[in-house]
Amino acid sequence: KGRYHAFRGGPAHRRTGDIPDPRNDGFHQLRACGRAEYPNDDEEYLSTVTRHIRPARESDIPFILTILEAARSIMRSSGNPNQWKPGYPTEEMIRKDIAGEHGQVMEEDHRLVAYFAFIPSPEPTYAVIEGGSWLDDRLPYHVIHRIASFPDVHGVFRSIMDWSFARESNIRVDTHRDNKIMQHCLLSYGFQYCGIIYLLNGDERLAFQKL
Repeated sequence: KGRYHAFRGGPAHRRTGDIPDPRNDGFHQLRACGRAEYPNDDEEYLSTVTRHIRPARESDIPFILTILEAARSIMRSSGNPNQWKPGYPTEEMIRKDIAGEHGQVMEEDHRLVAYFAFIPSPEPTYAVIEGGSWLDDRLPYHVIHRIASFPDVHGVFRSIMDWSFARESNIRVDTHRDNKIMQHCLLSYGFQYCGIIYLLNGDERLAFQKL
């Protein structure tokens, strides 16, 4: 497997979940932030660009911080002001991602447009889950954290997931209850809602998994 992965788009997966479907109140916001996951919305856009995902480098950090601020703005404007407070994720967290070879950046036509962390199990905060259960609690898995992109870039979530599932068939993600955009993206891609997990600071998150 190479260090780079190119994208020209592909079919999105659709599936319903066990939580209220956020599509009705989030679809137009999804399009606005470049995360529409219905195939026809992104196909023309993706056919005109070339994307690569590669390991993040320390020299990328200033650009990554700019991307994270753009993502915080998207969250605030879509009714999710509490998931990422100002300054979060911190530069220290990004440096730790990079040092552990977990941080990834997406380049589109030689411009950095997105960031995420792709981290192997175990995730300590996933040891206890309430109101449900993981689809499988024995197999190794990867966690995707800190997905962030610029609002003018479409299909980022799908590109990240296509790249991730090319490397791992068992992926878990958690998100804030108010993050209707991310919930929509996860359900559209085929993730299933599994229950509630709690961060180290005690905040709850909705947990999803796809095998």
